[in-house]
Amino acid sequence: MPEQQRITKFSRDEFVQRINDQSAWDIIVIGGGATGLGVAVDSASRGYSTLLLEQADFAKGTSSRSTKLVHGGVRYLAKGDVRLVYHALDERAIMLKNASHLVKAQSFIIPCYSLFSTIKYVIGLKLYDWLSGRFSFGKSSFFSRKKVIQQLPNINTKGLASGVEYFDGQFDDARLAVNLAQTSASKGGVLLNYFKVTGLHKQHGKVNGVSAIDLETNKEYNLSAKVVINATGIFVDEVLKFDEPGRPPLVRPSQGIHIVLKKSFLTSTNAILIPETKDGRVLFAVPWHEHVLVGTTDTPLTTNSLEPVALEEEIEFVLETVKSYFTVTPTRKDVLSVFAGLRPLAADNKNSNSTKEISRDHKLLVSASGLITITGGKWTTYRKMAEETVNKAIEVGRLAKSVCLTKKLRVHGCTTTHINSHLSVYGTDAAGIQELIKENPSLDRLLVNQLPYVEAEVVWAVRYEMARNPEDVLARRLRILFLDALAAIEAAPRVAELIAEELGYSEEWKRVQLARFNQLAYQYLPNLRSDNTTETNNRNQQPSDGKIHSFN
Repeated sequence: MPEQQRITKFSRDEFVQRINDQSAWDIIVIGGGATGLGVAVDSASRGYSTLLLEQADFAKGTSSRSTKLVHGGVRYLAKGDVRLVYHALDERAIMLKNASHLVKAQSFIIPCYSLFSTIKYVIGLKLYDWLSGRFSFGKSSFFSRKKVIQQLPNINTKGLASGVEYFDGQFDDARLAVNLAQTSASKGGVLLNYFKVTGLHKQHGKVNGVSAIDLETNKEYNLSAKVVINATGIFVDEVLKFDEPGRPPLVRPSQGIHIVLKKSFLTSTNAILIPETKDGRVLFAVPWHEHVLVGTTDTPLTTNSLEPVALEEEIEFVLETVKSYFTVTPTRKDVLSVFAGLRPLAADNKNSNSTKEISRDHKLLVSASGLITITGGKWTTYRKMAEETVNKAIEVGRLAKSVCLTKKLRVHGCTTTHINSHLSVYGTDAAGIQELIKENPSLDRLLVNQLPYVEAEVVWAVRYEMARNPEDVLARRLRILFLDALAAIEAAPRVAELIAEELGYSEEWKRVQLARFNQLAYQYLPNLRSDNTTETNNRNQQPSDGKIHSFN
């Protein structure tokens, strides 16, 4: 199959002009995370006029803060949820095929410290292999104690009995989000970041559009649609209250954090699955962009936030847990970055505080007004969730029937050509960045010495990926803020200059943006966060049960 066009038209100015010219749409999607973007790809590829509106940046929230795994969910097997695992493994294979520049097979080793653990994981992972079928990423294997030590030089050997290797997928979540937006645009979709929905329109009790405001210009819009889809993740209840004021919450937030360490703490290409934390869950230590990503926690909260901050107890929980597994124990001073994300867990009717009792599968609902709400799920199943949602939209909006094409639709950037550099995550777009450098060799300068990112990538992000400010670039187009927050602070002035040059922004804009970004970045540094920031966050984001939990 020929590789797709390297550059699709993806311009915020042109998209704004489109909505100035066109007020009526087949489908309006609210929310630019994994689910909303998946819906926008599915809808546009079927030929429906599609508009997606995101109040911040694409994948600003939960969808950029995952453990970077494309997986069936090994731990769900222990709960007997075979159906959920089977469907996720099927979708995992589709992601590998359609986004091969971003998704890759990753080896995981479970260190076992007893014979019982060894037997349990060998049997469980053979079932995982069987469910994977012909879409397997690799067969699981028993490892002797000696082989575990060979494969994981940093593992704590005290009491180590053996290990089990299995395979799952790994990817870059925020970069896939941008590529999905580009894919939808290539099929005629219109997608706008920093465009906040402020209300719903109704006619005869049925939703037929939205009110929205362009947060960059403060211009207000009234937009009509045959179907409106609420795909706002942890914020679904805010949109539902536009529809039904006073209705009980559909979801509740649960916070998960990750810490990022230097590669020296895991000198292996294998990831580690820590099978049992003190509360009976799992923790991962995964190689990611030449660093080590460790997480995550699962802490039920009572409030939502676009920029959640890791609780002190969560940071200590992760560090304390890995202490028993690494030969060199990481401390707070070794943490290069810590980031938090809120997952929208579907609330049950019991008001339970235990995340074990809250559904992690997705929910698709249609209100009496015709508003469609999709929530829950995970990155691995985003495509299937989108297919189900658009099928429902066809029914609700009485749209002309059209079949789903996304099982075989290549995501923007998809390529089978191997690129031996950090530019590999751009896929076919890597050539465009190299052309920018050829045209202007000065853009080959590193943003910071300790990381491979160059100035040309900033220019590319602004011109072709709708980045609007330093945070968009440093957190999501490049992953510097998530990898090394101090490095992001160091790079921010030059990034702001490059953005201002591209978009014609003033010195005052640069000053404001840098102050805003630095304030944000310090929240990712557990040793440099101000006492006020930590105390305020701990006060506003208290766990609903006062406990710290870990999750997959």
